[in-house]
Amino acid sequence: MRSQPYPTVLKPYGQALVDLALRRPEIVCITGDLTRQTEIDLFQQRFPERFIHAGMAEANMIGMAGALAREGHIPFVHTFGVFATRRPLDQIINAVAYPNLPVRIVGFMPGISSPGGPSHQAIEDVALMRAIPNMTVVDVADAVEIREALPAIADVEGPVYLRLKRGEIPVIFDDDHEFSLTRAQVVLEGGDVALIANGMMLSAAISAASQLEEAGVSVKVVNVPVVKPLDGETIAAAAAGVRAVVTAENHSIIGGLGSAVAEVLAEHGSGTPLRRVGLRDTFAEGSRSAPFLFRKYGLTTQEIVDQAWEVLGEPGPAPQAPITVVAEGEYAPV
Repeated sequence: MRSQPYPTVLKPYGQALVDLALRRPEIVCITGDLTRQTEIDLFQQRFPERFIHAGMAEANMIGMAGALAREGHIPFVHTFGVFATRRPLDQIINAVAYPNLPVRIVGFMPGISSPGGPSHQAIEDVALMRAIPNMTVVDVADAVEIREALPAIADVEGPVYLRLKRGEIPVIFDDDHEFSLTRAQVVLEGGDVALIANGMMLSAAISAASQLEEAGVSVKVVNVPVVKPLDGETIAAAAAGVRAVVTAENHSIIGGLGSAVAEVLAEHGSGTPLRRVGLRDTFAEGSRSAPFLFRKYGLTTQEIVDQAWEVLGEPGPAPQAPITVVAEGEYAPV
């Protein structure tokens, strides 16, 4: 893995989709009136004959995607995460998931990464998609995972929900990193606490691990880009080898990664204590910046450190995570 602050790239998803479509003529691209904002202006420029404007009519867009899938296409549907899941939920279930069609629903601006308030914050999208039979749910952490995930999800038999950060995307992993639809990855080994994270919170978990290690706590970090189907074997093994588990997600703690991990631990009879970092059963608010919201609602490196310190029963105050100063073209977690 690279060191913080991470370099960033623009439009890794858009470029990866174009690269994939060059090899896969059955791929078509649909936008819900958000083209540049979801990086698919690159696809539109390269394949205008395979690009469809559905307008601000997400339910109709999902129905259209289901019909195209029935005719042998692989539709990739794009909008913000909240509009990709909450608004057309009935159509996703009946037109896509129930017939188990290969529609790829791509939701940008997950969780409270949107400063636009509850109408634009997808804080329950993972919970909704996890609950739907046949649905695969993916929440990637960086540009390398994006590039590797696209070919993998193209060949999934049924529908996929892919959750993506918008804007500058960090490059956390080295180029030889391998994305898997079936296995979570232990990216750091340790024996005291396991930090289990994905998406925008993986970099915060890695940063928290560094602070805890400096304070004498041995930390394991597990990256879980695929929330469903969940690699319960790796998670259970990680929990069995530590004194405590802390999950971290840019989502409500109800129904997302934290809930999925809790289910695995319960079903395996694990007695390992668990703490969940995420939005605590509340709507967030509008803001001029996403980092302000991450700090206000506790989706931070410091919160992960604090939760790990508390659940382990370590003496004294928790170590304080430094604020990383980033230059233009760099990224560090809150």
